[in-house]
Amino acid sequence: MKVVADLASVRAAVSRWRKRGERVALVPTMGNLHAGHHALVDQARTLADRVVASVFVNPTQFGPNEDFARYPRTPQDDAEGLAAHACDLMFMPDVDTIYPFGSAHAYRVTVPALADVLCGAHRPGHFDGVATVVSRLFTLVAPDVAVFGEKDFQQLRIIERMTVDLGFDIDIGRSATVREADGLAMSSRNRYLDPGQRARAPAIRASLLAMADGWRSGETASVLETAAHHRLSGAGFDVDYVEIRDEARLGRPDGDKRDGFRAFIAARIGPTRLIDNIALPDCISSL
Repeated sequence: MKVVADLASVRAAVSRWRKRGERVALVPTMGNLHAGHHALVDQARTLADRVVASVFVNPTQFGPNEDFARYPRTPQDDAEGLAAHACDLMFMPDVDTIYPFGSAHAYRVTVPALADVLCGAHRPGHFDGVATVVSRLFTLVAPDVAVFGEKDFQQLRIIERMTVDLGFDIDIGRSATVREADGLAMSSRNRYLDPGQRARAPAIRASLLAMADGWRSGETASVLETAAHHRLSGAGFDVDYVEIRDEARLGRPDGDKRDGFRAFIAARIGPTRLIDNIALPDCISSL
């Protein structure tokens, strides 16, 4: 695996592969890679002949009081992990490469409606930063396919919508959430948790599973949301939201429709904000 920081090297590699008729996949990351990221690379390998993984802590998706400065950066470990999973190229651009006129003066991509709910309502501008950096990576790398995880389902839907809206000729692959043995969704921010917080963190997954059971039994969204909120508050979480939304438009349940919904949770334990989601059963008879 090659590790490069400059755009010319990435474009030269992609051009060389394309001349050989090879299909190229991109896995965008912010580094501090774990098994969840490696699963994205593994899936990308099944969808393409060559895999590029970008490692870039994007300043435009962090709010003024968020953890940009302390976000864990582990480039050596990241390179070793990517190489072990047969990544072909690790692209580590600096801010000037991604934002040549500075991040404060960069164009911004906004995806209406999808970006204003759930995490978007609690982190204003976050998804503008995500859509902006991904659009730039798509332009710079020009992959045939890009792979994103369902753990950040709202982000995934925003990128899928942006890809169509801006006419990128790129397939978007979905990768299932990778979890620890106790059900906690893998996240780079999990390492912020102290032992006591880590022991309580699986309550998020347990709350989602309880919501799925209730949905299967025909319970209403509002009842399930309220119960999960109380459960998490009782476990010591400061809850940002517990909501059931449809997968396509991230809209609220309306009428008798029961298929195509997900339960979403974002909650803080100490200073650490954790998110997770689960697909709800399509009908009352099966989970």
